[in-house]
Amino acid sequence: MVKNALRLIFGLCLYSVGIIMTVQAQIGYAPWDTFHYGISEHIGLSYGVTSIIVGGIAMLIAIILGEKIGIGTVLNMTLIGIFCDVILQNQWITTPDAYIGKVMLLVTGLLVIAFASYFYISSGFGAGPRDSLMVGLSKRLHLPVGVCRNMIELSVLATGWLLGGAVGVGTVLSALLMGVFIQLVFKLMRFDVKSVRHMTIMWKKQPVSDIETASK
Repeated sequence: MVKNALRLIFGLCLYSVGIIMTVQAQIGYAPWDTFHYGISEHIGLSYGVTSIIVGGIAMLIAIILGEKIGIGTVLNMTLIGIFCDVILQNQWITTPDAYIGKVMLLVTGLLVIAFASYFYISSGFGAGPRDSLMVGLSKRLHLPVGVCRNMIELSVLATGWLLGGAVGVGTVLSALLMGVFIQLVFKLMRFDVKSVRHMTIMWKKQPVSDIETASK
């Protein structure tokens, strides 16, 4: 369990690095990042704190919809926001001057997120709050997970854009490459996502969630 806990924390830290790389590319944010930045501009809070608030709301809705929450869900909600703010405040990742450098930074960030997803998911401590929300809506609305994911991400992207979040080439690249990179990394690491059995907050094992089987 200690080994898996360290794997989870490392994965969430790495995930934060990947997110900030895509953000600092400054050529358009991924849907949820557009939403977080759009909201943060209006409520005067940092990106990380806004991310934690949004994650908390998503988790509460998922619980209401009947989804089981794991320790990884709670840590995902909190640690990624904290790590992101630390990276931004210390300016550990800066924006390249050349446009090709910005594109390379974003693509590298997406690859980092893919590796982070491997460490995070393989730890077996539960899905993130946004994925839990997606699964909960899929079950309640009797729609495929992919359809619910598109509905949610299009909604948060449109809302974030209206609130001032950046949408651009990076947004398109994120949508096109994220799934591809995750599949490549999982294949490289010989990781079968269907073999994971997540531990809920009540320390009971549950079968792999619909979102993970759908990713295959």
